[in-house]
Order: sequence, then C-alpha cells, then structure tokens
Amino acid sequence: MKKLIVFDLDGTLAESKSSLDTEMAGLLHDLLGIVKVAVISGGDWPQFEKQLLSNLAHDESLVNLSLLPTCGTKFFQYTGDWKKLYSEDLTAEEKEKIISSLKKAVDAAGFKVEKIWGEVIEDRGSQITFSALGQQAPLEEKDKWDPDFSKRKKIKATLDTFIPEFSVRLGGTTSIDVTKPGIDKAYGIRKLRDLLGISLKEMIFIGDALFVGGNDYPAKEAGVVSIPVRGPSETKPVTEAIIACLDGDQQV
Repeated sequence: MKKLIVFDLDGTLAESKSSLDTEMAGLLHDLLGIVKVAVISGGDWPQFEKQLLSNLAHDESLVNLSLLPTCGTKFFQYTGDWKKLYSEDLTAEEKEKIISSLKKAVDAAGFKVEKIWGEVIEDRGSQITFSALGQQAPLEEKDKWDPDFSKRKKIKATLDTFIPEFSVRLGGTTSIDVTKPGIDKAYGIRKLRDLLGISLKEMIFIGDALFVGGNDYPAKEAGVVSIPVRGPSETKPVTEAIIACLDGDQQV
C-alpha cells in the first residue's frame, strides 16, 4: 500500500507559472483526505503560494501536505500555518560562480532570444534558476522555445564542464536549475522518508521531467516508483486512478 504521493508542480499539477485549475484542486483535496501528499518543484515558495495554495481548499487536510520548493532544497509543513523546516542555501561565492558560469554557457550555446519577460537568472537562495525567456514569459512562447529540450541540453552540457561541483538539472519549459551537489529531488525524497517515516517503496512520484537530465529524474534514481506525464491533462486521470485504488483499499 502506498502512503505518500509526490508530485512535481510546473508542467505536472499546473501549466507553467499558472495556478491549479478547479478540477485539479478538487482532485488534490480528495487525495489529501485519504493519503499523505508532497509537492517538489524547482519553483520557490512564492510560486507555491500562487500556483498551488491559492486554489487549494484551506482546511484540516493540509496537515497531510508537505511542500518542497527549489527541487527539495527547502521543506515546509502545515501546523496551522506553514513552517519552514530547513533551507540548503548557497553561499555568496557559490552564487557568483554559478551565475557567471550560466552566462558563459548560454553565450557559448549561441541561442539568440529576441524578447524576454522578466528575470532570466533568478537567485532563489538555495537554487539558481535560468529561464531562457524570462520568469514572466507567456506560456505559448515558452512552449515553442525548447519543446524537445535540445537547447537546454546543449547549455547544460557546457555548464557541467564549468561547474562540475554543482547539480545541474532541466525543469519546466525553459528553465535550468542549479543547486549544491547532491541537493536535488532525490534529496527531497529522502527528506520525506526521514521526516515522515515513510519508506521509498511506499511512495509514488509523478512528474513531467523524468528523463535523464530532467529535474524529476533524481526522484526516479532514488528508487521511487515514478509515473511520467505530459502536463496536467495526463496527471488528472493518474490521480483519479490512485484515489480510486486507495479509497477502495486496493493495492497501488
């Protein structure tokens, strides 16, 4: 019997930088009523508040929800209010090296962007995130820029040679996430195991970047049963099936 269902956020529970729709919010609420749920995303805490919590019912079921922003480098639990349990922040020197290396790797890749919307490189404390078109780019523009991940894979390959001492992962639709070595979604998964007392075999992970190099892939590498999806439209029937199995006490 599975005791914890773990979701990615951007591109899995919601479209990039968008809030949960009403149907997904209802499914999550139903799931929280019967099992523990966690969400791990490359986004920072404000993104969780905007995308996830703003449309999720605020009731006693939230005690079953754990939130791990910036690929698991931060951990929040609900105890009447949201409490941060830890944050694996980068030092000023580490941030400076990552940011300068990102700029060099992007220049070396040679991809020219005609227009950007907002910050391209964002300091999230425990993670540096590169967003090719800017943090506020329209979804339709982001979807067109790198649908097969080939552009970001090229940037990542160069960046890996510049900063091999850090973890570099692809996430979202246009982003690259950089964290301390070993601090990724596998780290978050293991934190969930230790803090909730739930074994890896009792978890399911659902995400849209479970390919090698994707920022969901470490969760799969950790040994958790993982289900790849391509957007919320595929996440919904997966969630419905899990609810049906768990609510009927069937094995899942």
